[in-house]
Amino acid sequence: MARIAGVDIPRDKRVDISLRYIYGIGCTLAHTICDSARVEPATKVRDLTDDEISRIREFIDRNYTVEGELRKGVRQNIQRLIEINCYRGVRHRRGLPARGQRTRTNARCKRGPRKTVAGKRRATMTKK
Repeated sequence: MARIAGVDIPRDKRVDISLRYIYGIGCTLAHTICDSARVEPATKVRDLTDDEISRIREFIDRNYTVEGELRKGVRQNIQRLIEINCYRGVRHRRGLPARGQRTRTNARCKRGPRKTVAGKRRATMTKK
């Protein structure tokens, strides 16, 4: 199993697909890496030579921020927003959507599962 940027990438998949298992590398970036490292994207990872794996590894280390360092940077950016008390920071602190989405309905992904409030059903039934 090839280990790139601290991640064991799958052996039975194509190189361009396997590179996407690394945090911070998507479809376009995987193709760019393959082109720059002179590796055919359609080859399986198990068929790569040690030289090709080292070229990919060196290119990623030299040119891109991935995995732990990228996660750390994203976390620091969010923490900075929280500390300066800006609107987006307050939304992050409260666990609500930060990019203008509605919260009256939806937003379940960000807010988590429903929390039932006692007496809410009776109040709506008496209004009718």
